[in-house]
Amino acid sequence: MRSQLLAGLLLLAAPVFSSPTPGKGSDCDKTVKKGQSIQKALDKARPGDKITVEAGTYAEQLTIKTSDITLIGKGAVLVPPSTYTTNYCSGLNYDFGGNATEAGICIQGKDITLLPFVKEHRKVESVGERVRNVVVTGFEVRGFSGENIAVVGGKNVRVTNNKLIDGAQYGFLTVGSKNTLAANNVVQSSTDALLFIALCMDDKSDAKFKENDISGYFIALCTQTPGGVVKRNTVTKCCIGPFVDPGIDGAKVIGNTITNRNPACPTGMDGAGAGIILWGATNTIVEKNTIEYITNNGTGVGIFLNDDPETGAKVSGNVVQYNSLQFNDFDIFNNATTTDNVIVNNKCTTFAPGLNYCG
Repeated sequence: MRSQLLAGLLLLAAPVFSSPTPGKGSDCDKTVKKGQSIQKALDKARPGDKITVEAGTYAEQLTIKTSDITLIGKGAVLVPPSTYTTNYCSGLNYDFGGNATEAGICIQGKDITLLPFVKEHRKVESVGERVRNVVVTGFEVRGFSGENIAVVGGKNVRVTNNKLIDGAQYGFLTVGSKNTLAANNVVQSSTDALLFIALCMDDKSDAKFKENDISGYFIALCTQTPGGVVKRNTVTKCCIGPFVDPGIDGAKVIGNTITNRNPACPTGMDGAGAGIILWGATNTIVEKNTIEYITNNGTGVGIFLNDDPETGAKVSGNVVQYNSLQFNDFDIFNNATTTDNVIVNNKCTTFAPGLNYCG
């Protein structure tokens, strides 16, 4: 009787143990070799799959639509193809000649409504279904006309340890997403040409840019996400480091190192020479940053606070403290019309107007 019962239980259990769980095991580990198509592997991928791309140069545009995908580059270099397939990153922004651009890797949700292009990039009005838990790591992405990597309508997307070289409009852009992380990436221009924006967060919430190494861009870290975190990034030879946009509330700009304004940046009073800019932003924490050698014919500024004349947004309620600034034309310049910004305990020597923000 006992043996019959045991046999019956084993028969009942057999389907459980014989059917692999999606996303588990070696069957879900795919490898793309030089000369093969990364996009074909992505098109066949199921949630939980890990795709490793071996060393080589791949002239492809990639679209990731499936959640829970991990894409790993092992010496893989992605460069523009001769033709493109339309996705949500097509025309996400336009170049300065008015031409629609394309992204190298587009991580996109479903049923997304994009607003018309006005400036910088198109905004996301709505997302039907978010693409979730995608990881892209270890790639070198070069020379795409728009973004080298973009996330549109994602959630919990991780973009880490990539080299994003010569992304003409953006090295990395996340828009209309939630809880995006871009960390430990190198984002740079390989020539003396000054490119537009290195990394930009225009998300619904919880975006984080951490420990990225940025050089050769007009704006290093565009911050358009309420509560966005910009932390421990290294910025060299840019015109502006972190820029917190009008109306953005509660961003955190902490522990970044910003040095050596790019000589290719515009000169003069309107020449955009600043380490950190709060432009009509509110309740920002600017703390423990190091800013040096921001010079612009006497008008370069380490940390600059200003109201936004276009929208009328007031720079208000911000806390600027424990920052170290030296060798700048001005270390701190507070041009706010409000009086509730707290600027204290900074190590610096030059400030304006009037009040002593140093010490």
